[in-house]
This record gives sequence, C-alpha cells and structure tokens, in this order.
Amino acid sequence: MTLLEDEPTPAPAAPVARAAVPDTSQADFGLADYIGEAALLLGAGSTVMNQLALYGVGKGVAVHSNTLDRPLDRLRTTLTYVYVMTLGTEEERSAVARMVNRAHRGVRGEGYSAHDPQLQLWVAATLAQNGEFIYEKTFGPMSEATRERSYAEAQIFGNALQVAPEMWPATRADFTTYWQDMQGEFSSDPEIRSYVKALLSTRGAPLVMRPGIVLQNLLTRGNLEPHVREVLGMSWSRLDQRLYDAFWVFFRAVYPRVPKVLRTLHARLVVRGMRKRLKEGRRVI
Repeated sequence: MTLLEDEPTPAPAAPVARAAVPDTSQADFGLADYIGEAALLLGAGSTVMNQLALYGVGKGVAVHSNTLDRPLDRLRTTLTYVYVMTLGTEEERSAVARMVNRAHRGVRGEGYSAHDPQLQLWVAATLAQNGEFIYEKTFGPMSEATRERSYAEAQIFGNALQVAPEMWPATRADFTTYWQDMQGEFSSDPEIRSYVKALLSTRGAPLVMRPGIVLQNLLTRGNLEPHVREVLGMSWSRLDQRLYDAFWVFFRAVYPRVPKVLRTLHARLVVRGMRKRLKEGRRVI
C-alpha cells in the first residue's frame, strides 16, 4: 500500500528483531473467525485508551479528533476499518486504506504525525491485543497455534497503511516483549487527560444510553493495566474491581450461549453498509 502522491514518504522505521515464524498449521481458527464477535466491542474503549497512552497518538487524537462531536459515526468508521481489513476483499482493503491515508493528511503537529509508522504500529498492536484479550476473557484460552495464527493475521491492521512487515515482532512471544517494552514509553499531558475524561463522561448523553456508558466506562478502565490508568489519570477502586469481576462471570456464562449468527450480525451489517457506500460513492471513512 503506497501513500497518497502528495504525502511525504516517512522516514524508515527501525525493524523489530525477528525470529523463526512458528508453525500455525494446527490452529483451530483464525482472526476472521472471531473478529466479528460482538463481545470484542467490550474492549473498544480500552483499545483506544491504550493508544492514547502513547503520547504521539494521544496528542494527535486529542488535538484533531472529532469523536466527541460524532461518536457513533466515528465508531462506524473504526469498525469499518477493522472489518474490511479482516473480512473484506483486497480491492475493498485498498480503497479503505486510501481513505484512511487521506483522512490522516492533516493530523500532524510537534512530535507526532498520523503517518508515523511507529505510531501506526502501536495502534495496530492495540487492535491485535484487544481481539485476543476479549476472546480469551469470553471463551477461554486459545491454543498456542491459534494464538500465533491470529496474531500473524492481525498484522494487516498496520501493514495496510505505513507499517512495513519487518517492523512487526515475528512471533506472539516477541509481541509480548514489544508490548511490555512499550509500557515504559507511555506519557500524557493535561490536554490528553481532559480528552480521556470527556470520552468516559455521560454528560450530554440521552438518559437511555447512560447505563450503557457507565458499564463501558467500567470495562474500559478494568481492561487496562494499572500503569495505563495512572498515566491517563483514571481512578480504580476495590468496588470497581469487584463489579468488573462480577460482570465477566455473568458474561462468560451467558454470551457463548447466544447463536453466533446473532453475535456477529453487527459485523455483517457494517461490511454491507461499507459496500453500499462504496457503490454509491458516499463517504466511508
């Protein structure tokens, strides 16, 4: 995938050390088999927070994002990208990647650019981590081969943009090392923390939506590692932990019993809507 012609080519990013790629022939399933699970939406908020904890991403989003003005549309565009990259055709992936590049053109400032491959690598890494984390919270541990295959397939989230394949840690174990190392890179400022607070607020939301926002707030904070909550100025109490644990006990008992055709309905509708917008020449991203 190439940049738009009027975009400067970013400086080459340092590659991550690569090991032998493990055998995934015994995997039970791949990323496309569970990416459409509605359960993964329970990690949407924490995925965003992990992204914001890296200063370059957090600053760019806090300064340039219009999510607070059109939250549902931003959710649609984010899900469109995730589902097209995993469930769409090559032609659809290329079309949406071009749109994302175009949308990112003006997102730059002192110390950050939306076309920075290292920042894109981190954003893509949070998407990969969320899928695995929420799947295992809901259904139980993946086999090692399945985890490796799903991780390898999740690289498309970055590779479709400016992330070169050699930048990705070669194995899931290498990814764990990368993830842990990145924790030491986190920082924020008052503008980023103010943006985080606004994202989690129920202020201005219709009364019927507020219980859902409160639950999403709890899960967003609970899914995060303590260091991320500290960097972003989030609170966490013993009561929060008890409520968080109780939710997952209930959810794990109920959600897998719902027919998969219903659990993945929203993903099919998002892809169908994307195809309709493409055909009609309407805005997709």
